Amino acid sequence: MRGCNTRSMTSRFLLSGLGVLAFLWFAAIPAAPALAQTDADKSVTLVLRGDETPDALARTIKALEATGRKVTLRLAGAGEAQPPATVSASAPTPVAPAKAPTRVSTAETRIEAFWEDFVDGFDAGNAAIPRAVELPDDWQRSWMGNRNGLTGPSAGVRILASLALAIAGAGLFRYASAGWFARRLRPAGPEFTTRLIASGYGLLQDALTIAIALGLLRFEAGLWLPEPDLAAAALRTAGNGAAIGACYIAVGRFLLAPGAPERRLLPLPRAERHFRILCIYAIATPIVVVSAILAQRVAGSREAVAGLFAVSALAITAFKVWWFIDARHDLTALVLQHSPQPGPGLRLLAILTPWLYVAFSIFIWMVGRAAMMMPDGGHWAASAGLTQLIIVLAPIIAAGVTNLIACRRAKLASVEPLPPLKQALGLAGQAAAGGVVWAGGFYLMARLWASFVLEISSGDFSTFSRQAAGVAVLAFAGWVMLVFLRAFFDAYTPRRSAIGPADEDEAHEDNVPSRLATVLPVLRGVVLGAVIGLTTLVVLSRLGVDIGPLLAGFGILGLAISFGSQALVRDIVSGFFFMIEDAFRVGEYVDTGKLKGTVEKISLRSMQLRHQSGQIHTVPFGQIASLTNASRDWATVKFNVRLDHSADIELARKAIKKTGIALLEDPEYGPHFIAPLKMQGVADITDSAIVIRLKFTSKPNQASGVQREALKRVYRALNEAHIPFASNAVTVRGGEGNYAGGAAAAIQALPPPSPLAPAAG
Repeated sequence: MRGCNTRSMTSRFLLSGLGVLAFLWFAAIPAAPALAQTDADKSVTLVLRGDETPDALARTIKALEATGRKVTLRLAGAGEAQPPATVSASAPTPVAPAKAPTRVSTAETRIEAFWEDFVDGFDAGNAAIPRAVELPDDWQRSWMGNRNGLTGPSAGVRILASLALAIAGAGLFRYASAGWFARRLRPAGPEFTTRLIASGYGLLQDALTIAIALGLLRFEAGLWLPEPDLAAAALRTAGNGAAIGACYIAVGRFLLAPGAPERRLLPLPRAERHFRILCIYAIATPIVVVSAILAQRVAGSREAVAGLFAVSALAITAFKVWWFIDARHDLTALVLQHSPQPGPGLRLLAILTPWLYVAFSIFIWMVGRAAMMMPDGGHWAASAGLTQLIIVLAPIIAAGVTNLIACRRAKLASVEPLPPLKQALGLAGQAAAGGVVWAGGFYLMARLWASFVLEISSGDFSTFSRQAAGVAVLAFAGWVMLVFLRAFFDAYTPRRSAIGPADEDEAHEDNVPSRLATVLPVLRGVVLGAVIGLTTLVVLSRLGVDIGPLLAGFGILGLAISFGSQALVRDIVSGFFFMIEDAFRVGEYVDTGKLKGTVEKISLRSMQLRHQSGQIHTVPFGQIASLTNASRDWATVKFNVRLDHSADIELARKAIKKTGIALLEDPEYGPHFIAPLKMQGVADITDSAIVIRLKFTSKPNQASGVQREALKRVYRALNEAHIPFASNAVTVRGGEGNYAGGAAAAIQALPPPSPLAPAAG
């Protein structure tokens, strides 16, 4: 199942890159809009000339209201018929600036308006920071009004006792279940699924612990703090905050597995360090959130709450920015783990990833500051928090779904190799599952921010979403089809052999691909290009773009190419018919008349031949008048041996026959024979020799090696049988001599064929 780990590299990269961000999303919730309480003795009167722009007037009123003053508007000049209008900043909700229709609906104007809201909110929050020192007195005053604890133990004692009992109950459960969970926390293997199951049991234990503690706390609060006063609210809020912090730690244990790297789901460098930082964050953040919520309940001035929000939001954002900068090398390493040989695009993404997280954290903080001055600021503050949640969860869920599907495919492949069609369907299903999650995330993002970015109403958004959904479905379908076709073609594409000189003495495997495997790589580029082109045209058509001129332009361009490049058209047409006639395949040895070699690559216009010496010849199909394929079915090799006139032909025939039988029985060379080695007879009688002809039939890609081995064994067999070879030298025989001297010159064979080509008969 190590293949599952390889296929889940993308999932682990996404989880690793976004896992830390998942721990921080609660901290990204911007401060709720808060306005300072109005002082009755402060007011400002604006005298209007009548030519002020609505935007300028709205910004002026908003800036003055942020300081808690009453704004009075008066028209200048005689004959004021209407009483002055009074705008009070003491309302519990923010006063909206100018209506949306008064703004020019352009992206530049919206960006400028957002920036102005942010600057105003930032200034108002900074101005309210000194008022935050009033909160301890406000807390003391509100605490004195508690109705719980008037008799018996005080409210503070009851809160501490409730917290202690809840923690004790959760600890008792954890102690009782430790043995049962410990046996299941050990993964059965290194595969992702086994680690996921083991970590899932750990997450279940942590979730049950948190649920028991929170349930006991709620029960004790209803029993000991029945009155809805500040003490009951403090216990409930503190319990929720502690549960949130415990959830942070539980998620960190689930993903980072501190102390147990064998079940770690996120291979994050320095995982132990990041988990410790997470624990600090999990303790500090709930304290900040709980303090802000309770301060909003007891504060006598909303400026004090705004000051506390300003300080806490800035501190949380600074912590997040420091964390991402500190983890920049870890995040970069995780992104680069996605590929053993990362390209420029992946390297750029790896470098930008931590800085994108930093920028996004700052943007969330800016939205929180601007929400104090924006219409429906609370809505946009909540949208910012939900956006952070969507951006974190969508990649994690998508990665988890695709990873599980990849592991399932790897498990099936380990049992039985999957055919190309099933491989392609599995990859397409994996891509579709992840794409559905991403599409859902993008839809929710559009739902949250469409009215802010595009300034459209809910009805307009419904119309817009239907149109966008149609385009998205078409683009999504085209993308899934592209993934399927690429996987299908890649499964059939012949694997290129290692580049380097081949050993002619080695026996080559008969691994010539099928006809379909040869044709599919040629069609791959054409089909994929057609899918991309058609999908692009259909999407442009749904977006309202007139594609008629594009189609006409492509037609004219194709006609111009066909007339101006007749050689190109001839090459493509010739190659098409070569493919139809199955004239050659990748891996076969062919001779085009001028060039010869092994077919290594086929394109739409030409093919590449690898010569025995290593050169690569690129031959356009249109220049091939005739083609000889030396790698089909079988090859008959004939060669001659010159014997002396005194040689016994019958004895030579028997020796050669024994040699042929020995070659058939040889475990290395025997499987390559189709017809055994034998002597055909006397081919010629010359003045100096009797020429006998030998032949055998073998697999075409083994003919050259088998011929060399046959020559070697025939030479040895004839010498052992004392059969003299022909010689042009004049010798005086004084007895039984050594017939081997001159044997090397006696064997005359036809010119040896190429390593994969048979000799001519």
